[in-house]
Amino acid sequence: MHTTSPNSRSEPVRRADGSSVNILVVDDEPPLTELLSLVMRQESWDVRGAHNGSEAIRAARRFRPDVIVLDVMLPDTNGIQLLSRLRAVLPGVPILFLTALDSLQDRLAGLRAGADDYVTKPFSLEEVVIRLRGLLRRSGAAQARPAAGLVVGDLTLDQATHQVRRAGEEIRLTPTEFELLRFLMHHPGRVLSKAQILDRVWAYDFGGHGNVVELYISYLRRKIDAHREPMIHTVRGVGYTIRPAA
Repeated sequence: MHTTSPNSRSEPVRRADGSSVNILVVDDEPPLTELLSLVMRQESWDVRGAHNGSEAIRAARRFRPDVIVLDVMLPDTNGIQLLSRLRAVLPGVPILFLTALDSLQDRLAGLRAGADDYVTKPFSLEEVVIRLRGLLRRSGAAQARPAAGLVVGDLTLDQATHQVRRAGEEIRLTPTEFELLRFLMHHPGRVLSKAQILDRVWAYDFGGHGNVVELYISYLRRKIDAHREPMIHTVRGVGYTIRPAA
C-alpha cells in the first residue's frame, strides 16, 4: 500500500451544519484500520473501526456513519453479504469497497451488490481520501445543496432534498445514481460520452472501463423508465442523453 498523505491544503470536508463527518472503517487488519483512521482524522473526520461483520452492524447502529469503508474479505462474513445487512440499517449510506480482487468481473460484482465505489489493494491513502470526498459530495452529507430543482419533461430532481419524482411518483436512488441523473438532467438533449460521465460523476478515470457507466445507466433506466415512455437514450458509439418522453 502506498502511504502518500493527502494534500494538507485541501479544504476540510464537513457536514452542512459544520459538524464532523462520521466514517466507519470495517477491516480485519488492525494496522490497516489504524492507518486509515489516522489519515481520516487528519481530515477532521470522526472515525470508528470494526474488525468483523458483527462489530460493523453494532457500530453502524450506534455511530450512524455518513460513509462506510468496507473490506470485501472479513473473517466472519463476505463483504458483499455484509453490505446488504448494512443497507438494512442505513439505507442511504455510501459504501466504499476495499478489495484485493482486481478483475473487471470482481469489481462489477461489488458495484452490482450496491457498493458506490471501490479501491483495489495496494492503494494510496490519498486515493482513499479522494474517493471518500467524492462519495460525501455525491451523497449530500458533506455540504448544503443548492435549492434549485431540475426538470426534464415529467421528471423532477430536487437538489436540496435529493428527491426525484416522475409524474409525481417518488423514485429512490443511491447517491451515485442520483449524481449520474443530475449530470444528465443538467444537459437535457445533449449526448454525454462515457469519458465525460466518468470524469463528472466519479471524478477520476475508472481504470479505462466504461462498463461501470453502462451498469449505472441500466440501474437508472429500471427506476426512471420502468413501465413508462423512455427518457434515457443510448447513442451508439457516442454516449447517453436524457430528453422528455415522446
